[in-house]
Amino acid sequence: MENFTFYSPTYFSFGDGAESQAADLVRRFGGSKVLIHYGGGSVMRNGVYDKVTSALSAGNIPFVSLGGVQPNPRASLVYEGIRLCRAESVDFILALGGGSTIDSSKAIAAGVPYDGDFWDFVTGRAHLSATLPVGTVLTISAAGSEGSNSCVITKDEGMLKWAFPGNDLLRPKFSILNPRFTCSLPPYQTACGITDMMAHILERYFTNTPEVEVTDRLCEGLLKAVLHAAGEVMADPQSYSARSDLMWAGMLAHNNLCGVGREQDWASHRIEHELSAVYDCAHGAGLAVIMPAWMEYVLPHDPARFAQFAVRVWGCEMDYSHPERTAREGIARFRAFLRSIGMPTNFRELGAREEDIPKIMEHERLKGEVHEGHFVPLGDADVEAILRLAARSN
Repeated sequence: MENFTFYSPTYFSFGDGAESQAADLVRRFGGSKVLIHYGGGSVMRNGVYDKVTSALSAGNIPFVSLGGVQPNPRASLVYEGIRLCRAESVDFILALGGGSTIDSSKAIAAGVPYDGDFWDFVTGRAHLSATLPVGTVLTISAAGSEGSNSCVITKDEGMLKWAFPGNDLLRPKFSILNPRFTCSLPPYQTACGITDMMAHILERYFTNTPEVEVTDRLCEGLLKAVLHAAGEVMADPQSYSARSDLMWAGMLAHNNLCGVGREQDWASHRIEHELSAVYDCAHGAGLAVIMPAWMEYVLPHDPARFAQFAVRVWGCEMDYSHPERTAREGIARFRAFLRSIGMPTNFRELGAREEDIPKIMEHERLKGEVHEGHFVPLGDADVEAILRLAARSN
């Protein structure tokens, strides 16, 4: 295990009716005027917006609102939010939604106290040293941004989907997690969320760091819990217990509890960001296409780890004479699970085209990275090979 520091200060209020604490929590963490940031009309239709604003009003916390967050949140709305916060003397941002809304809120929070362009933080031209405090009211179990130190924003010009460097200033001060708010999600969104949280775990699980049994077991146990809850929620979307398990698992998948002391990969996420940039697809759906293809490509690097994944997570029987066979069976079961919850597993099902791979690679090169990932460092030829595997998967 490698040396590490772990700091996860977010205050979580979990359970039915937790949103009633919104005003008290805003005040507790220094807020006196709030920007409520949200996406489309779902928080209006399902009553989340009314419940939260009623709680703020009852607690005498004034607020202004800014909707319009899209999946793969846009920089243009971040700029609008920065201007609104400055004009209205907002000192706290409250995100109502899932990962896209929370990420957009984090970017606004970073941009308000900064004299330059918030995109400087993404490109590395500036280092984040101050933000407005952010709170969240989670409505989608997926991205884990409600407890993470990161966010991803898409620049409208060129559709560049890039991430802020990890910084604990980006962790929300509090997150309100009411599983009831996720019960109205369509099956496809639920499945995308399940895929995203599994990918967050797997990006940490596939590592070159030896002797990481504790975090291996955390990753494996969390994956099995997600699989169990996924079966329940697909059979009964109103299951409060399954929605609860997924909501807490999504946070644990990405607050880095499973990732401390071990080298992490993140190649699949970074490759998928280019699919999202080109096709504006759901992040979880893109991951469902990319991650199994990445697994197939890098498997020869460490068949034993993939075999461990197959045995401990998927219940495969170990073939000690040919561990690679076990490893491939685990990948096949992972892909079959993704199909079973309605996820695409190749370009055609995603709405992507193999002939667009040169365009995707152009986006990839704009990042200026020498390689992607750490489990197996990937150059341009490797990334293109993974994309072609993903395009042709059955």
